[in-house]
Amino acid sequence: MTTDLDLLIADTEAEILRVIAAAEDERTTELYAMVRYHLGLDRDGSRGKRIRPLLGLLAYRSIAGEHQRALPGAAAVELGHNFSLVHDDIEDRDVERRHRPALWTVYGVAQAINTGDTLFTLSRIALYRLRDEGFSDSRVLALMRLYDETCLALSEGQFIDIWTAEHDAAMSVDHYFDMIGRKTAALIAASVQAGAMLATDDEMVIDAYRRFGWALGLAFQLNDDLLGIWGDEQATGKEPSDLAKKKKTLPVIYALERATAGDRDQLAAIVRRSEPTPDDVTEARAIIERAGGRDYTRMRAREYRDEAMEQLERAGVVDGEALERLRLIVVSAISA
Repeated sequence: MTTDLDLLIADTEAEILRVIAAAEDERTTELYAMVRYHLGLDRDGSRGKRIRPLLGLLAYRSIAGEHQRALPGAAAVELGHNFSLVHDDIEDRDVERRHRPALWTVYGVAQAINTGDTLFTLSRIALYRLRDEGFSDSRVLALMRLYDETCLALSEGQFIDIWTAEHDAAMSVDHYFDMIGRKTAALIAASVQAGAMLATDDEMVIDAYRRFGWALGLAFQLNDDLLGIWGDEQATGKEPSDLAKKKKTLPVIYALERATAGDRDQLAAIVRRSEPTPDDVTEARAIIERAGGRDYTRMRAREYRDEAMEQLERAGVVDGEALERLRLIVVSAISA
C-alpha cells in the first residue's frame, strides 16, 4: 500500500471540514468563514505543510497499516495547533501568515480571538469523533488528557516567550530549552504519541514514538530560530524578523553568554531597544555569528534530529513505507 502524503493531508482536511460543517448554521456562517480562512480551506487559501497531523497519521499507519480510523485525531491536532497560531499572530503583531494577511488584520482582534477559541473547541469535538471509529471511551479519555496537558504546556511556553520578550531579565540556554520544550516540542511529541496510542497498547512502542516526536520538535524549533534570523522570506512565508522583534531565541541567548565583553554589551543594547533599526539588526546578526550562536544552534538542531532518528529505529512497525516517510521528515528537519 502506497503511503501518499497528499492523500493523508486531503483526508485530514476533509475530516476538518466535516467537523466545521457539523457545527455551522446560517447565523454563524461568517465565523466559520474565518475558521476556513485561517486554515487555508477557503477558495484562495495557502494551507501550510500540515506536519503535525501527518506525523500522527504516519505513526499510526506505521503500526496499524492504515490511517482512516485515526483521522479524527489528526483533525484535532491540526485544529488545536491553529488555535495557537491565531493567538500567536495577535500577540506577536504578525501581519502575515502563509504569504497572506493574518486573520486579525482582516477581521479585527476581537473576532480573531473568538475564532481562535472556536478552533480550540472544534479540536476537542474532533476527538469525540474517535468513538464513531470504534475506539473505546477509555482510549479517547486518555487522548483527551494528553491533549489538555499539551495545551497547558503550550500556554506556559508562550507565557515564558512573551515575558522574556517584554522584560530585560536574562535567560539561560537551559531555561530556553525548557520554554521550547513546552511551546513547540510538546505538541509535536503529543501528535506522534497520539497516533501510537490509537494503534497499540505497547507502552514501549508508545514511549519510543513520544521521544521521537519530542526530539523532532526541538529540532524543528531550533531550525525556526535559525530561519528567524537568517531565513529566506520567499521560502518561509515570514520575514526573518526575530531580531527586530527582540525575540530571545537560542542564537541570541548563546551569544549573550559567550560573546566578548564588548560584543555582549552591544548586543544587549540592541536587544533592549524598543525599535531596532535595520543597521542594528545587521550588527546583531554579525555579533551572533562571531560568538558562535549560529553554529551552536545548528549543531544542537542536528543533535536532536539524530536523536529523533534513533528513537524511530526503536519502534516496532508494520508499514515500512510509512516509517520511511517519517525518516524523510526527520532528514528534512534542518533547512537553515
